[in-house]
Amino acid sequence: MTGDVTRGASAGAVGVWAMDVVTWWMYRRQDPTALQREKQTRVFGKDTAHAAARRLARLVRSDAAQDEPNAAGIAFHYAVGMVPGAAYARLRQAQPWLRTGRGALFGLALTILNDEIAGRLLGIMGRQRDYPWQAHLRGLVGHLVLGMVTEATLRALENRS
Repeated sequence: MTGDVTRGASAGAVGVWAMDVVTWWMYRRQDPTALQREKQTRVFGKDTAHAAARRLARLVRSDAAQDEPNAAGIAFHYAVGMVPGAAYARLRQAQPWLRTGRGALFGLALTILNDEIAGRLLGIMGRQRDYPWQAHLRGLVGHLVLGMVTEATLRALENRS
């Protein structure tokens, strides 16, 4: 069990890294007007991970996490991939259907849970309808990459052991 969790967290970290490579590529090619609209919609003007770090800092009456990037925001960003990665590694053994699309279903679930539900409930995202469609597409593509790379990494780690 501990091995699954460790492999899953590690695979989730690799998935986050791959997601970042793809989404930053997309972000740099996005229409400047859409980027401006997205920035105006963001909480504190920050991406969700850095908005979460800033919100937490405010809760403890700290002036930390004001700049972007910062260590707390990056740690939160990776944790949001590593914790579900650890859970996915365990669950996919008992429920093989979770591997559908070689991890794409896992990535789709993360898009819905993180980008469409949790971020808004936690107050670290603006209203979904205020984001340009490009931001939604980038989030979907990024999370699909995260899910598929997490699955591929888990398979590679399992084949090694």
